[in-house]
Amino acid sequence: MKACAQRLGLQVSTARVIVAALALALSATDAFAQIDAAHSTITATSKQMNVPVEGKFTRFSAQLAFDAAKPAAGSAQVNVDMTSYDLGDDTYNEEVRGKDWFDAKTYPNATFVSSAIAPAGTDMFNVTGKLTIKGKSQTVVVPVTVATQGAAHTFDGSLTIKRSQFDVGLGEWKDTSVVADDVVIRFHLVGAGK
Repeated sequence: MKACAQRLGLQVSTARVIVAALALALSATDAFAQIDAAHSTITATSKQMNVPVEGKFTRFSAQLAFDAAKPAAGSAQVNVDMTSYDLGDDTYNEEVRGKDWFDAKTYPNATFVSSAIAPAGTDMFNVTGKLTIKGKSQTVVVPVTVATQGAAHTFDGSLTIKRSQFDVGLGEWKDTSVVADDVVIRFHLVGAGK
């Protein structure tokens, strides 16, 4: 009877160790699954009559899975609220959310979903994925620099896109001599450790 109780106690202890190990493994895998939005930024800069005009997106979310030792196993999904683009002026904000530009009522979100991550140098990676804006999708390669600050990972990069490929700027705004076709998207994403 005593031996049976000891065996049962050992099984319970073993089960607890396994559960604890699984919990630790899951938390490590998930450690940077969400971003710290308060310390993260996404901006888009265009040129109007050759003068840079930068706006920032104030609402976005991302799920990032990343291990520098196994980058190919990682993934990134970013969702940007197009109604949150802020140029610092309410009139301009309303115009850019309108049909000729973002058409944010019809297409409230832009998304990026990765399909591959490859090393590109020390702490640098090329992230290939599908960028969708206004219902138009393009495959893009985003260069990303990863750094560790304390317990958090940071992901920094920029990508130049052609607004015309996404139908951003219609009617009179299709003219790229007034508003340039190139738009630079910059991001600083801070992984929120659990």
